[in-house]
Amino acid sequence: MNEVGTLIRDGGAFYLRRDVGGRFELELQRTPVDLVEKRVHLVGTIIGPGLVSADGVSAA
Repeated sequence: MNEVGTLIRDGGAFYLRRDVGGRFELELQRTPVDLVEKRVHLVGTIIGPGLVSADGVSAA
């Protein structure tokens, strides 16, 4: 899957707030703290309801 949205942090978890509405919780290999509260492009795999294993997160 490919999505664009805003990377947000809520407690100890990271989420993608999707441009089209809704949000996904992210399983990340690395913590992209420099991209929090910024627009990002996410490439990943849906592994459960509202849960995505992120292969890559980059600035949009």
